[in-house]
Amino acid sequence: MLQQTRASVVIPYYLNFLEKFPTPDALAVAEEAEILAAWSGLGYYSRARNLQQAARQIVEQGGFPEEYAEIRKLKGVGDYTAAAVSSIAFDLPYAVLDGNVIRVTARLTNDASDVSHPKIRQKLQGVANDLLDRKRPGLFNQAMMELGATVCLPRSPQCLLCPVSDFCEGRKAGRATELPVKLKTSSPVAEEISVFFIEKKDHILLRKRPADSKRLAGFWELPDQTQIESLKIESSELQNEVGVFRHTIVNHVYTVRVHHVRPGKKKIQDGNLEWVPHVSIQSFPLSTITKKALSIIHKRG
Repeated sequence: MLQQTRASVVIPYYLNFLEKFPTPDALAVAEEAEILAAWSGLGYYSRARNLQQAARQIVEQGGFPEEYAEIRKLKGVGDYTAAAVSSIAFDLPYAVLDGNVIRVTARLTNDASDVSHPKIRQKLQGVANDLLDRKRPGLFNQAMMELGATVCLPRSPQCLLCPVSDFCEGRKAGRATELPVKLKTSSPVAEEISVFFIEKKDHILLRKRPADSKRLAGFWELPDQTQIESLKIESSELQNEVGVFRHTIVNHVYTVRVHHVRPGKKKIQDGNLEWVPHVSIQSFPLSTITKKALSIIHKRG
């Protein structure tokens, strides 16, 4: 959950997830829809699917692996996660390299190379490996990550408080605030979309994304302009805009317009849409855009 997501956001999801799936066995046999519903709002949903696959591997092996190479084989586990788990849980000598440690090592060595480049990350991994206290690898890794998170800050490094400032080549060169260097990515793409809240008695009209969808496969969402066109609802009925919000997905910034449609007694039929009961909607894996839109609808009453 902490991959690409802040700890403050993760904590309530983490506690809820552990309550629902307290063991690898429980997670391994759970329905995917239930897992996605518990993960809904965190984004990057392949992580949830990978986690279930890893749980199944653990169950098949009869327990959690205790060697770096075997931990690395778990679905969704990369070098960083394998190093963190193996060092902290099993005291194995593997150095972590997350965003915080990249910043610390780049400043310590006064490295102005582009840290987004794989070869430079490999170079900084070597620096972290050389620095690692092999007698206490878990504590050392946590100290490095904490140093980056609390002292060696991105925009305003607290050099006067830093316990290793005497060894920092970036600070000596007066370049600490300039490091690490990460070349700018492409500008975000702005896009405007509309979603439609259509209800009938105690049901809401939703669409389930197909299993082969490139994004949010298996998730449920409010119909958008494409689906609404097949319903042949009068254009005047579609103009009831009740709210607007912004939502960012990777490099896309969406302006989402929420419409509350009341089609009266007109029969609505579309094979891609389903009527879902109000009372059970929270058990469905909903897209974040749909969650935000429903929140606007509920506030408006």
